[in-house]
Amino acid sequence: MSLSNFFSHSTIFEYISSIIDILVVWYFIYKIFMVVRGTKAVQLINGIFVILILKGVSEFLGLHTLLWLIDQVIDYGLLAIIIIFQPELRRALEQLGRGKIFTRVRQKAEEQQEKMVEAIVKASEYMAKRRIGALISIEQETGLTDYIETGIPLNSQVSSELLINIFIPNTPLHDGAVIISNNKIAAAACYLPLSESPFLSKELGTRHRAALGISEVTDSITIVVSEETGKISLAKNGELHRDLSLDALREMLRNKLNKDVEPQATPTIWSKWVKKNG
Repeated sequence: MSLSNFFSHSTIFEYISSIIDILVVWYFIYKIFMVVRGTKAVQLINGIFVILILKGVSEFLGLHTLLWLIDQVIDYGLLAIIIIFQPELRRALEQLGRGKIFTRVRQKAEEQQEKMVEAIVKASEYMAKRRIGALISIEQETGLTDYIETGIPLNSQVSSELLINIFIPNTPLHDGAVIISNNKIAAAACYLPLSESPFLSKELGTRHRAALGISEVTDSITIVVSEETGKISLAKNGELHRDLSLDALREMLRNKLNKDVEPQATPTIWSKWVKKNG
């Protein structure tokens, strides 16, 4: 049936069911990609895409020998995939039977996020006690690529030891900001825009102005450790929350990183901090 005939003979119910059908298929494809992301199955999927592209090019150019070889690969490839990835397929079916296949990705992301929060808090505690200046910005929905490109690329796992080592004075990377993207340290020694707000206290230095500046133009979360006082601050949405305790920092990070947290579920320490600081 042609597209014009489909639209002319279909009812509203058929339109809606077709849309739901497409959305469900895309949802399952998306979830499958999220499940295999970071595993060796990713290389397999890339290889399948390459074979399909070569098949299309061969048909277009009339490369009959290459097309025959690709057809043989496709014919016997499915059986080979089942044999090679038998353990992974069995594990996926078991998780599907338990209803866990689509929650595993979210749980893994939450675990990585929690590890990142703890690493930042631990590093902030160490640097605050020794008055080591630090500036850490966490990317949210708004990309920070322009600012990442001003620094030294690292693409490293977030750990308190690495964060501390970066900000040790007189080291090559200590002057500037660390930017965290997708739970990884994307770059260090990055330059952030300075806030020109006239309401910012004169006693605050360049790090605090940079933290406030990046929060004014993006939705990032930025942590500052003062080199002069050792106090910890957090900037978000053009607001600078100063002199945070470690518990307040931890809970602010959890709440601002986790958009699904409801206000009434906010922990007691955070409630006390808000009441105290307005």
